[in-house]
Amino acid sequence: PASVPAMAAHCRTALQALGVAPPYRVLAMSLGAMVALAWAHAQPRELAAAVLINTSLRPFGAFHQRLRPSQYATLLRLALSDADAAEWERSILAMTSRRCFEEAEHDALLGAWTAWRRECPVSRANALRQLLAAARFRAPPLRPPVPLLVLASARDALVDPHCSRRLAQAWALPIAEHPTAGHDLPLDDGPWVAQQVERFVCTSKAL
Repeated sequence: PASVPAMAAHCRTALQALGVAPPYRVLAMSLGAMVALAWAHAQPRELAAAVLINTSLRPFGAFHQRLRPSQYATLLRLALSDADAAEWERSILAMTSRRCFEEAEHDALLGAWTAWRRECPVSRANALRQLLAAARFRAPPLRPPVPLLVLASARDALVDPHCSRRLAQAWALPIAEHPTAGHDLPLDDGPWVAQQVERFVCTSKAL
């Protein structure tokens, strides 16, 4: 879909087709977190809770904060060139992770990501639609009546963590910020994410 609300509607339809009934508990990152917010706004009774990781949406961040200018050239090159699956995933990993991998672990990760991309390729048009949908999306005027947790990465090279901080401040949401992780926070420190989610679930109505 070419818009974030349409993406949320697509998720709802897919879950219904699978026979998975609400309420849902959603862990969502970046553009996915925008989709979770659109879903929480449109159908708040369907979501028991949502964790929003390294998201960036208007009006809680300027354009250059929502997508750092240092990454424009790389994203445009990938979207407009004929880069193969391995080059796509190598570039994405460099943009989104701050983790120091062992060589074997790094190669295994890229191998898995590349295999997934070849199995389910992302078209150039779809990649551009995602960028356009993210750029257009604006937060709901009021905080959705769903328990929300914000997680951010202090060393995010793709999105300025200021966007997450402003969102949490504006809506009085709990927030935790990882001091060294990059944009792909679950990849860089999955156990830390799990700890934050567990604490959130135990201290909110997310159970």
